[in-house]
Amino acid sequence: MQNNYLKLLGLHVIIGVLVYLFRPLGQVYFYGVISYFILKIISTKPQLKGFQIVSACAYIVGAEVVFRVTNSGPFYEASKYLIILFCVIGLFYQGFSKKATSYLLYLLLLIPSIYVSLYVLDIGQNIRKAIAFNLSGPVCLGVAALFCYNLKLTKTQLGSMLNYAVYPLVSTLVYVIAYNPNVAAVSNSTGSNFAASGGFGPNQMSTVLGLGFFIMTIRFFYFSKTKLIRYLDLLFILLFAFRAIVTFSRGGVLTAIIMILAFVVILYNHTSKTQKRNLLFSLIGFLVIGLVTWLISASQTNGLIEKRYANQNAMGIEKSDVTTGRGELFLAEFDEFLEHPFLGVGVGRVKDLRFQKTGIHAASHNEMSRIIAEHGLLGMIAFTILLLVPLFFRLQNRSNVLFFSFYLFWLLTINHSAMRIAAPAFIYALSLLYIIDDTPSLHRKQINKAQ
Repeated sequence: MQNNYLKLLGLHVIIGVLVYLFRPLGQVYFYGVISYFILKIISTKPQLKGFQIVSACAYIVGAEVVFRVTNSGPFYEASKYLIILFCVIGLFYQGFSKKATSYLLYLLLLIPSIYVSLYVLDIGQNIRKAIAFNLSGPVCLGVAALFCYNLKLTKTQLGSMLNYAVYPLVSTLVYVIAYNPNVAAVSNSTGSNFAASGGFGPNQMSTVLGLGFFIMTIRFFYFSKTKLIRYLDLLFILLFAFRAIVTFSRGGVLTAIIMILAFVVILYNHTSKTQKRNLLFSLIGFLVIGLVTWLISASQTNGLIEKRYANQNAMGIEKSDVTTGRGELFLAEFDEFLEHPFLGVGVGRVKDLRFQKTGIHAASHNEMSRIIAEHGLLGMIAFTILLLVPLFFRLQNRSNVLFFSFYLFWLLTINHSAMRIAAPAFIYALSLLYIIDDTPSLHRKQINKAQ
């Protein structure tokens, strides 16, 4: 397993270099990934299909941004539809738990707002964009949650699934480093840095690099077994954290830190005294790496990153709004809800209404305010389902040590990046997994879901 992990890491380092040097290879990579996983899912034994499908989805989540950076795939939102496709295949083979029917209700609650849009938006491009950019994420979440609810994986399978996510994230990391190896040369303000983000949106890049930072940290504390692998994971922790920080987009970094804190607290409370001692030693090493990463980041950004996190501009003057204008956008969307409380303003209409009233095209990047503004009271019910169902699931099943990390990733990410990428939708679904202990009789096998 160690040799396989090292080989696949090396392969994805090479993939990152190749797609940077020759971007059209991104298309080969995209369709190669689809072909590989479809064949793998079809040929896998029935008892392992669930594991194979979540692994395929995890890989797509990890690869989504590098697909977008290289303009790979038939359209921008393709990764979300791939996850939906894989989960639908899983539902066809295994069905879903009866206790997950609340997610069917959630999906149904999204439909009325589409009809509201049909009456006010130009049928054609606007409707297509409204569905693609505003409903693909929520639908992806609903379908993934239906499939993952009470899906049983072993701890070993959980680790393998996270590996599937981290491999393409390594390719993304390598692409970003190749695109801009000299951060100091492009650090001249405290605004989000596109050059240090691989020429892509800093918000999305920060989110996925932060996710890589988190997964490598989980590997270091929970899954890595040999010194070589642990040291390698520490190196990647430094690289992921550094490149996430220097995007100057704070959301992905702060979210990763909160996820790690949640994981460490849960892990510490579930270990023996001897394991607690070992965990503390590992934590000291991790904190040292964290301090070194921050010092490198401060040095490479000429001290600007410290001002960014202190909410100051390049001159050291404190900014008046820590949310960089998103608070006002949130309140504006809440006002739309108050004006259209029952069915909302319609899918995709919030941004258009804002442009009509202010002449400004701006998105709040907040899924909470968007869903209630566009779907009204039905949206509020839908969001309540998303908020509460995992917590009730947790009351009955405390087996998943990563539950709160996964849940918090979704909740925090949708408040700074909405569902622009598939990660919050699928990671949310992972909070609904049932993790069982590895035993000799169940080694590398996955038990079907309880109906």
